[in-house]
Amino acid sequence: MRCELLDYELPEALIASRPPEERDGARLLLVDRGREAGEVEHAAIRDLDRYIERGALVVVNDTKVVPARLFGKKRGTGGQVELFLLHRLDEAPDGEEGTAGQPRDGAARPERWRAMGRASKPIRPGALLDLERDGALVAEVLERADDGVLTVRLSSPAGLSVAAAIDAYGHVPLPPYLGRGDDASDRERYQTIFARVPGAVAAPTAGLHLSPGLVERLRANGVEIASVTLHVGLGTFQPVTVDDLDQHPMHAEVYSIPEATAGAVAAARERGAPVVAIGTTVVRALESAADPAREGLVRAQSGETRLLIQPGYRFRVVDGLLTNFHLPRSTLLALVFAFAGRERALLAYRAAIEARYRFYSYGDAMLIRGASAP
Repeated sequence: MRCELLDYELPEALIASRPPEERDGARLLLVDRGREAGEVEHAAIRDLDRYIERGALVVVNDTKVVPARLFGKKRGTGGQVELFLLHRLDEAPDGEEGTAGQPRDGAARPERWRAMGRASKPIRPGALLDLERDGALVAEVLERADDGVLTVRLSSPAGLSVAAAIDAYGHVPLPPYLGRGDDASDRERYQTIFARVPGAVAAPTAGLHLSPGLVERLRANGVEIASVTLHVGLGTFQPVTVDDLDQHPMHAEVYSIPEATAGAVAAARERGAPVVAIGTTVVRALESAADPAREGLVRAQSGETRLLIQPGYRFRVVDGLLTNFHLPRSTLLALVFAFAGRERALLAYRAAIEARYRFYSYGDAMLIRGASAP
């Protein structure tokens, strides 16, 4: 796919910097793949239970956003530094507590993480970073890759576990296009109600719309809810800069499909019910686990996926998609084009812009349904 086909113009005023007052208070654009391109309906997220058929299987992402932005100083020089945690590697092996010092009795072992660092001068291996107040979290830089990504060993001389220290002192990693820093409200609102497994550095944003009351109404209407885990990585914000999408270096993300969810998909197929993904991350997880031997089913498995979905892709599992409005020149938009059809999706985006819908992570959503191929 030529990447210029992923372009569209969005007025900056339509970028939502804050979520709606109520979790399920966003607007909803309805797109039916069985109707003419350009035919849309305007609705509200709180009425989602009216538009997902009885017996459907709704699949959510239960990843939990880690407060991955940490601020501190270089030990010895006092230079300001920001550390953005990407993903945890493992606990440091026995005997490798590092020069940052042995944690106090009762504290958890150090952990190794991949991270990005920002400072006035490059952060070199061997540097010690005192993060947040009173040095409650210390990072020892072990390696620096050619692309600048760091491997760090985190420990907490304050006696906290590393996870507790990150949770206490880290900042919510809001997308840069929001144009603001995080505040206390983002701790709740940039997290879905399903968040259970820590590991994401960005929220699965379609899931932000589902409130406990809305989920209760869906279940009362005979809709089954199942979950997958896909830890959203920083690569989700990576713009497409190549001319041909096939040349884009797709980022890897860790995912897991539980046995219960694989069984729920099989049961939905048995009763002829659609599988509705809450967000592109769920699509990516389910399609990555599609069973090649059994059409429409998934295998219970865990691993890494680099699946790039673009027009021409044949969806094997997902029948419906709730998703936010995505950035131009993004792989997320390419996935939406693949699922809805490029013309239909662009006309829907045009309708949303004309109706002053709010875009991106804290914005409104669209529900794409209908059995017809795009």
